[in-house]
Amino acid sequence: MKFTEKLLSKNLYNKEKTTAVSIGNIGEEAAVQALKKRGYKIIERNYRTKMGEIDIIAKDGEYTVFVEVRLRKSNAFGSPADTIDERKQQKIIKAAQMYAVKNDIYDNPMRFDAVLINADTDGEKLVNEEIQIIKNAFTL
Repeated sequence: MKFTEKLLSKNLYNKEKTTAVSIGNIGEEAAVQALKKRGYKIIERNYRTKMGEIDIIAKDGEYTVFVEVRLRKSNAFGSPADTIDERKQQKIIKAAQMYAVKNDIYDNPMRFDAVLINADTDGEKLVNEEIQIIKNAFTL
C-alpha cells in the first residue's frame, strides 16, 4: 500500500469525508517525503504570515528553500505549475522575506522551489502518478 493510500484509508476508516483540505494535506506529505529522498532537511511546514503562506521551508545544502506544493487531479484546466501565477509568487516571496528577517537569515542563500504532483482519484482513493521537484521555480 502506498503512503498516500494509507493516509486516505485511515481517513475513510474513521468515516471522515475526503475534502480538498485532506487531499491537499496528503499531497503535502507526499511532497515532504519526496524532498527528504532528495536530501532536503525539512525545517518548517505551513509557515503563515499576514502576507501569505509557505507550504514547506527546508534546507538543501547551503540554501534555505521555500517550497510551494501544487497537486492537480487533472490537467484539463492546466498543470500544477500553471497554478503558481505571478500573484501567488509575490505572496510567497513576501512571506519568505518576513521569515528571513524574523530568523536573521536574510544574507544567506535562498531559493524558491516547487513540488508539482499530478494525481488521479479512483473512487475514494488518491493515486499519485508523478511528483516533480523544480529547483528555482521562480525568483525575486
